[in-house]
Amino acid sequence: MTVLVTGGAGFIGSNFIHYWLKNRPEDRIVNLDSLTYAGHLESLKDISDNPNYQFIKGDITNPEDVKKAMDGVDIIVHFAAESHVDRSIIDPLTFVRTNVLGTALLLNTALDLGVKRFHHVSTDEVYGDLGPDDPPFNENTPYKSRTPYAASKAGADHLVRAYFKTYGLPVTITNCANNYGPYQDPEKLIPRFITNLLMGQKVPLMGQGENIREWLHVDDHSAAIDLVLQKGEIGETYLIEGEERANIEVTKAILQHLGMDESMIEYAEHRLGHDFRYANDGSKLRSLGWERQHDLGIWLPKTIDWYRENRWWWKPLKEGRPDVDRNTQKSYKQSL
Repeated sequence: MTVLVTGGAGFIGSNFIHYWLKNRPEDRIVNLDSLTYAGHLESLKDISDNPNYQFIKGDITNPEDVKKAMDGVDIIVHFAAESHVDRSIIDPLTFVRTNVLGTALLLNTALDLGVKRFHHVSTDEVYGDLGPDDPPFNENTPYKSRTPYAASKAGADHLVRAYFKTYGLPVTITNCANNYGPYQDPEKLIPRFITNLLMGQKVPLMGQGENIREWLHVDDHSAAIDLVLQKGEIGETYLIEGEERANIEVTKAILQHLGMDESMIEYAEHRLGHDFRYANDGSKLRSLGWERQHDLGIWLPKTIDWYRENRWWWKPLKEGRPDVDRNTQKSYKQSL
């Protein structure tokens, strides 16, 4: 079987490729990635010589790239997306182009070529945010996107469902919680805080760290997608839940593991449209047999240790990169 992974040089995509080749070494993996700032082939260097792995540098908005990558493919697992909320506030049209138009081109090509399965990887951010006492999102929660990133992912979700309803393309969708683990770009909260501290820099925590997120280890995410591909019902959506923690709790856990105190926190303004809380009801996925295997209390320290032991991977990414979070408010205000 041949599996096309879009965005396979990114954080979740690269971990999914490792997962798939470990569990199904007889399958062939094609990785289509345009290698933006968030795509790192270094994350896959240990499998670069695997005869069942092929990398194609290409853009999901380019018809020729997509057609080439999809040739002979049985399953598509679609990760490729612009995903950093702060960048979407500065440059929303790039997110619309990649996340909406790119997904549309993939769907249309998959339909033309008769691909057997199209799995779309989405986010819980499409549902908006929750109050402290609100029940978690479920598969029937109305979409209430609050940022250009979330809106572009919502648009992609709607297109995937439309291709199933209109054309009968065999699709499934998963909407996941925030991921953590190795090979995550240091612009995201957990790796950014870890790498800042390892470099002796303070961590910029928005507000008082009161915002709540669910955290899901990337390997649990890969296992969930695998299960949906095996047992999920065509045309259905499955939410993948994590463990709820306030941002200040995660920050303190990182500081404690590194032997540092709260003087290393630098409190910052909230971003525009900053959602208060995300939480997913994963009962539908659990009914297929999925269970989370990675406890945050155990695997966050393991993740911290991975970054401590793999400076070669992340340090070049930090050097010379502008502070997107700090520039978001400034860029927006200057445009008014």
